[in-house]
Amino acid sequence: QVQLVESGGGLVQPGGSLRLSCAASGFPFSNYGMSWYRQAPGKERELVAGITNIIGSTNYADSVKGRFTISRDNAKNTVYLQMNSLKPDDTAVYYCNAHRGGKVYWGQGTQVTVSS
Repeated sequence: QVQLVESGGGLVQPGGSLRLSCAASGFPFSNYGMSWYRQAPGKERELVAGITNIIGSTNYADSVKGRFTISRDNAKNTVYLQMNSLKPDDTAVYYCNAHRGGKVYWGQGTQVTVSS
């Protein structure tokens, strides 16, 4: 049974930091590319950051470059998203995504709210 379980979301003030985690199980994690997406109210889901399987190359949305860092620990079957200098516009539900070929798996999401 495939599971992606996100954690680490919450309420943070502008300028603050959060680290999201996504624990994976039920599939060969190290063989899959991993990504973080987010969806704000009334908006489409958008790609935030991605990391490849073996080499660990990363890519980021322009809106988060220099503030967010994606990483993975294949020994722990976990992918992380370190979010610094958070802005109110970062408020959204953040989803973990695993992908390889035609297979795509999603987590249930974790809420991040940036507000004073």
